[in-house]
Amino acid sequence: MLSKRSKIYKSISEYFQIFLGIILASIGLKAFLLPNGFLDGGVTGVALLIKTQVDINLSYLLIVFSIPFLILGYYTVSKRIVIKSIISILGLALFIHFENFETITNDKFLISIFGGLFLGSGIGIAIRNGSVLDGSEILGVFINDRFGISIGKVILIFNIILFSITAFIISVEVAMYSILTYIVTAKVTDLIIEGFEDFIGITIVSKEFAKIETAIIKELGAGMTLYQGKKGFGSTGEKQNFDIIHTIINRIDIKKMYRIVADIDEHAFIVEFDVNNVKGGVLRRYLDRKKGKNVAKFIAEQGL
Repeated sequence: MLSKRSKIYKSISEYFQIFLGIILASIGLKAFLLPNGFLDGGVTGVALLIKTQVDINLSYLLIVFSIPFLILGYYTVSKRIVIKSIISILGLALFIHFENFETITNDKFLISIFGGLFLGSGIGIAIRNGSVLDGSEILGVFINDRFGISIGKVILIFNIILFSITAFIISVEVAMYSILTYIVTAKVTDLIIEGFEDFIGITIVSKEFAKIETAIIKELGAGMTLYQGKKGFGSTGEKQNFDIIHTIINRIDIKKMYRIVADIDEHAFIVEFDVNNVKGGVLRRYLDRKKGKNVAKFIAEQGL
């Protein structure tokens, strides 16, 4: 259980980061997208599209179009998230209303890239701290809960409709640049939420499991979980009891992992799978190389 002081510190940290996210998102909107008539996806894109047709302050449009999604959020996600999202959206609207960034560039490609970069960073930081700056994510959660359609598909369909309308009302060129902005925004948002490290899971089945265990710890410094396997029947016939190795490494080390295993047993059975999230253990930070060597030495001495 967190102490009262820890909870207060955590809350202050979250709101500070949300404030930072608001600043970044507003820079993306006011310094890049809005002055050049470019759109993004989601509710922000709808507000930007309406702004190109009627002379209404973007801040008002963001608030108005966010209200239905926040109402959905009340029945879909926790009240705490809804409250933080209301504060975030109001903060973004106020910041856009009062700030006055100068247009940085008129290059359409740079506008799409950097507008999406700033906006995606802001949205990602907000989501990491339990808030949303765009209500389309809440719509995705709601439809997924009611109809079982994936959140990603809901958002994709929403944006296909939005960009199709953009192509019809404004121009195909603006729609194409807006799609580029959306892609950059989405990718940067994912990067901020999931982190810069890309992990991958590995399961290894080999009769030389003991040597492979030692080599992985010694050369990669990666932790692992061992499962006791039962004898069965495969391409090489009946097998005796053995350890099944399960480990998670950074994707950058995958080639080295295959080399380590192949040097010991080129016929080892290896299963590779994506990992969406990693928490705790020695997965986020590999074992210290010296410690890894000590563990490897211990395993070798024990004949494990």
